[in-house]
Amino acid sequence: MRIAEIFASIQGEGFLTGVPSVFIRTSGCNLRCWFCDTPYASWKPEGENITVDDVCQQALALGHKHIVITGGEPMIAPDIERLCQQLFEVNRHITIETAGTVLPKEVMHCDLMSISPKLSNSAPDSSAEPIWHTRHEAIRHQPLVVQDLMKLAVDYQLKFVVGSILDAEEVLEYLDLLKDVNSEKVLLMPRGTTLEELDFQLQWMRPWCEKHELQFCDRMHIHWFGNVRGT
Repeated sequence: MRIAEIFASIQGEGFLTGVPSVFIRTSGCNLRCWFCDTPYASWKPEGENITVDDVCQQALALGHKHIVITGGEPMIAPDIERLCQQLFEVNRHITIETAGTVLPKEVMHCDLMSISPKLSNSAPDSSAEPIWHTRHEAIRHQPLVVQDLMKLAVDYQLKFVVGSILDAEEVLEYLDLLKDVNSEKVLLMPRGTTLEELDFQLQWMRPWCEKHELQFCDRMHIHWFGNVRGT
């Protein structure tokens, strides 16, 4: 599988915020969000092809029990199921961060399926990137896939990237398409890669989440490290 990077850091998003973790970032994505903060794994994918055994060896050498498989889109990575199985067999806690557009080809182990469905705010500009705009819009909205992914893992979280009230209202419309969603597992995360952007979003997002009984999810790694690679 093509790997952009493997590194140790602290989880900055979601239910496991603050937990020391190893991150395995696969390279390659079936979407092209205009605000993607890891273009080296999507718009301009980098990395070398590494065997599953080597990926596991590098990840385990970093020591942490919690391992986050992210991207890009890890669910399109070859042998993703085998990677999860090998990590499970050595008692690692596995989080998969996915956009929720692809189901595994085989049975796979996942402790936390972190699903980030892409809203209409994610599409690349149609004039600048007409081909990717069309592809992105044709793929991004997969509530049935999201529903199945919620059932496949030991636990799940739904993490929506939001930049405006309109985006937040779209989240409510999306949730209406899903069955038996636990609102405690629905997180709204501010779009932004600077402290100024995040603080601005916080002012309206936190009270909005409280009003609608959803969870606010900050991007703590940016507060801790800034928007830098390897964190």
